[in-house]
Amino acid sequence: MNASHNAPSALAPFRAPAFRNLWLTWLVANLCMWMNDVAAAWIMTSLTPSPVWVALVQSAATLPVFLLALPSGALADGIDRKKYFMLTQIWVAAVASVLAVVTWLDGLTPELLLLLIFANGIGLAMRWPVFAAILPELVSKPQLPAALALNSVAMNASRIGGPLLAGALIAIAGSVWVFALNAVLSLAAALVIARWKREHKPHPLGREPLLTSMRVGLQYIAQSGRLKAVLLRIWIFFLSSSALVALLPLVARGMQDGDAGTFTLLLAAMGSGAIASTMLLAHLRHRYTRDGLLLRAALLQAVSMLVMAQTHNLWIALPAMFLSGMTVVTTANMLTVSFQLSLPDWVRARGMSVYFMTLMGASACGAAWWGQLAAWTGLSASISVAAVTGVAAIALVIRLRPEAETLEDLSPRRLFPTPQHPAPPPSGKLWLSIEYQVDPESAAEFRELMLSQSRAARLRQGALSWELMHDISDPGRFIEVSIERSWTDHLRRFERITAADAELHERKLAFHIGSEPPCVKRYLIETRA
Repeated sequence: MNASHNAPSALAPFRAPAFRNLWLTWLVANLCMWMNDVAAAWIMTSLTPSPVWVALVQSAATLPVFLLALPSGALADGIDRKKYFMLTQIWVAAVASVLAVVTWLDGLTPELLLLLIFANGIGLAMRWPVFAAILPELVSKPQLPAALALNSVAMNASRIGGPLLAGALIAIAGSVWVFALNAVLSLAAALVIARWKREHKPHPLGREPLLTSMRVGLQYIAQSGRLKAVLLRIWIFFLSSSALVALLPLVARGMQDGDAGTFTLLLAAMGSGAIASTMLLAHLRHRYTRDGLLLRAALLQAVSMLVMAQTHNLWIALPAMFLSGMTVVTTANMLTVSFQLSLPDWVRARGMSVYFMTLMGASACGAAWWGQLAAWTGLSASISVAAVTGVAAIALVIRLRPEAETLEDLSPRRLFPTPQHPAPPPSGKLWLSIEYQVDPESAAEFRELMLSQSRAARLRQGALSWELMHDISDPGRFIEVSIERSWTDHLRRFERITAADAELHERKLAFHIGSEPPCVKRYLIETRA
């Protein structure tokens, strides 16, 4: 009760000028994204009536995020995030300028349009992970939930404003002016970012190599059951729900007097539902478990898709799209928060990049598949199959892989002093061994702890491999062995220890019965030059 009285106001983050300015930048960036998607999808319907080509618009827009988000996240964790964020806006402005010129010259073909949409998606792949990493810098930790909620409001408000503005411009002046306005707004956003007074502090150990950084990010997620469970859920939900968004331009054309205005109204209804859902999220999260809320959202999403598959009446379709907007954003917000809370700060951009990869990869694959199915069976059948299979798959996953409610404390801890070496090796892999002596009667319990938890913890921190050795002649003697890529990587590990790691360390020490602490040794693995 008291905690709720002391909680920061929902608008408290706006008191920080940096957050306020970058929030407006994020709003504009998402506004441009939706304007571009609406104009591109509508142009494609005029270039070709094929549902495959129309659905591929969403695939082309989202596939770059699937392919490039991880390298982008690795870069965002290691370079000047201000300059990187600014570069993303300049890239989007350049692509929008090319789209405007080619459209004005009447030179667009379906293939060229998809290529330029893909190029614009590269900017999105670069932008999302870096902004996810920047957000915690802009506000205090108690204000972070409110900042994430306001971030969601910006994204969802753009769902309404972007389609409405694009639809108005298309009806009044043509699609070329949508792309031209995108270019101007993206450049303006870059200028706002340039004025952000942020000092980049290079890491004392230098920048982590890109491939190593990517490996560590993937490895962290691979060793977290909670993170993998979230990714599985987001993949299934968006794989099925993408059918409605990908085929919506054709659904709009097939309605009574369907035109660009119809398409715009349907997207605006979806955006309105998205904003409405943000006001209910706190109540829904308090009332239901994560999986309970996810199942209900999947059921309602299936209902809305089945309605859209059958109706040709705009006034029936608008409530269905409103409901779809609510369920999609409720699911995305709920799973995003769950994923964010399961990541420590040092790997946040890489972790969120994998999250975006999964979400966008599901959308891209789903759009291509449901578009092809629509070409074979028709729009109604494709959307209906997507609705039914989506909710069935979610129900199956919830039954087979239920959620884990407990969250680890991932706040950073300084558990050990950083080792000093008069002449650290410039290269070569490092072999680290830690020797424990335990009561033989507790050996089985200790072994289970090490194999189930210590292994995952070491690999999450970046080790190349991990093994547990058991002395055949001494049943109480165990040696924990891990290999790290270099001495520098070994030093980085000391900055990645969390409170959960510290608690695990204490549990391992509780088994140790030697008069001295566990013996730690470090070896350089020699190789022929």
